[in-house]
Amino acid sequence: MVTPATSESARVRLDKWLWAARFYKTRSKASEAIAGGHVKGGGQRLKAGHAVAIGEQINLTKDGLEWEVVVLALSDKRGKGADAQ
Repeated sequence: MVTPATSESARVRLDKWLWAARFYKTRSKASEAIAGGHVKGGGQRLKAGHAVAIGEQINLTKDGLEWEVVVLALSDKRGKGADAQ
């Protein structure tokens, strides 16, 4: 089960978070999507090393669908699919 980060010092890279949250099968595919401009935050393109914060809104385009995601928890470990939902 994914536990929400309790301290502000907890940081997770965007590419690692997208992989752990199961938006992409591999971290390299997440990095490719970020580099290709398919992942944005606040209307701006983000970098793979961007530190994701709880409450942050991320917009991503994948397979012709546009996702608007609000980060509720941070994790850099890939867990069960049910936990990621």
